[in-house]
Amino acid sequence: MPVITIHWFRRDLRVQDNTALLAARAETDLLIPLFILDPRLLETSRGGGGPRVAFMRDGLRALAASLQQQGSHLVLRQGEPLGVLQRLIQQTGASRLVYNRDYSPYARQRDRQVVEALRGDGLTVETFQDQALHEYKAILTDQGTPYQVFTPYKKRWFALEKPRPQPLEGALPPLPSALATQAHLLEHISATPAPEPIAEAGEEAAHARLDAFAAQGMAAYAEARNLLAEDGTSRLSPYLRWGMLSIRQAYAKADLETHGGEVWASELAWRDFYQMVLAHHPRVLHQSYRPEYDQIQWQGDEADFGAWQRGETGFPVVDAAMRQLRATGWMHNRARMIVASFLCKDLLLDWRLGEAYFMQGLLDGDTAANNGGWQWAAGTGTDAAPYFRIFNPTTQGEKFDPQGTYIRRWVPELADVPARFIHQLQKAPQRAALNYPQPMVDHQQQRKQALAMYQVAVKGGGGQAEA
Repeated sequence: MPVITIHWFRRDLRVQDNTALLAARAETDLLIPLFILDPRLLETSRGGGGPRVAFMRDGLRALAASLQQQGSHLVLRQGEPLGVLQRLIQQTGASRLVYNRDYSPYARQRDRQVVEALRGDGLTVETFQDQALHEYKAILTDQGTPYQVFTPYKKRWFALEKPRPQPLEGALPPLPSALATQAHLLEHISATPAPEPIAEAGEEAAHARLDAFAAQGMAAYAEARNLLAEDGTSRLSPYLRWGMLSIRQAYAKADLETHGGEVWASELAWRDFYQMVLAHHPRVLHQSYRPEYDQIQWQGDEADFGAWQRGETGFPVVDAAMRQLRATGWMHNRARMIVASFLCKDLLLDWRLGEAYFMQGLLDGDTAANNGGWQWAAGTGTDAAPYFRIFNPTTQGEKFDPQGTYIRRWVPELADVPARFIHQLQKAPQRAALNYPQPMVDHQQQRKQALAMYQVAVKGGGGQAEA
């Protein structure tokens, strides 16, 4: 009796080095490559209809083309995953399901239901590690507990042997024509791409970007990654988020003999770290990792949040970053820290508002990394910056965009302001004539209020530092 296997694509939109796909192909007579358009994910306020879904849609088109080159095709279905799978199993007589594991709370609950139901029906269900280099249970302290601080976690992460990428060799078994692709479903996804997208979707584009970064940017990464106007980061995060590039393929390109390569590899460790945190502590999706910080009485208002979203705060580097997000679906990592600190510690607004807004707009919006980054900036998370470390948006701009090139790119109202005034607009002779808002808050005053607000929550004080 032939073995018919369904490979369920999720966050692994690629053919090469796909752990579950390779395992499925090795032990089957007929392989059904399936992607399910889950309404729960497409319609959620945390991402439905935004640039990330448009990027996924384009990635699915690229995946379909790759599968055709391998002699197969992508089967698309829409609906609640368990129901879709049960109907497809009944239609095809499939006896086996394989997929790569995901670690978000929704994904884990969904997958538990699928596994229990299908195994109860006698189906073989196999799951694989693919999304992380080291899965969340693989790196624990000597006491067998999850790490709370990144540095010792990173040390152990680097010490472990890394799996190597595995290519898919040879063609995939062809599918019967009766098993329709239903590609028209992609045309019905109401997702709007970013006006100025930074990346072309798909596995081929991902490798082109990785190769270019490895050849031209990795050696200088440690110094260039914080310069807002430079293309000093890899910009691979959207591809890693959707699995158009595997983390093994990325790590294999890291030149650990150079400082830049080692620092970049550390960013991959951060990715595993935040997945580990979310997997062990799913409550952090809605609560502070450190429970005492859920007592903070946030003081900002809706109008302030709207100005922050639009990039109309009167702080040039903050506004440039927020406008970059709206235009491209991406934001420089240094800028993410600056705007997050500004929202929480200048506008005194709950980090959860910013975290949710980023998930709506980011091409690389990853639940674990986005939540971890926001809690780091807010001072509420594991390995967080202390709450009293408050970024000064003016000095951050001066340090990481000294000539104002980044600001002028995204805030055209300031295009003619000389570099010596771009971060100190109040000193510019033409300030009154600029069609640009005055600073919405006094940073030093808000800093004092933020410290008081946090100190009340934690029932104590602490040292004070400003970045």
